[in-house]
Amino acid sequence: MHLYRGYEDEYKKRHDEIPDELISLLKSAGISEYYIFLDDKSGDLFGVMNAEDEGNLKELSSNPVMKKWWNFMKDIMDTNEDNSPVSVPLTEVFHLK
Repeated sequence: MHLYRGYEDEYKKRHDEIPDELISLLKSAGISEYYIFLDDKSGDLFGVMNAEDEGNLKELSSNPVMKKWWNFMKDIMDTNEDNSPVSVPLTEVFHLK
């Protein structure tokens, strides 16, 4: 994902104030942990989450609560036509257990 320059504090503020309905939605989808990291130089965001079932994650994109959040965030980051964040899938090259 990519954050527009100058919106670093706003991005953090919005996530510090994330609505309870969104937290409930994410947890009901089986997400137990979710981390987002910012590369200050590039504005790139990297998210990592623990999810019980990847199938549940696919359903999030059609949920009105998620769509409301995407609409709220679209003014400060790169988004697709449906307002979802532009993201690039990464290939795992190492995992230490």
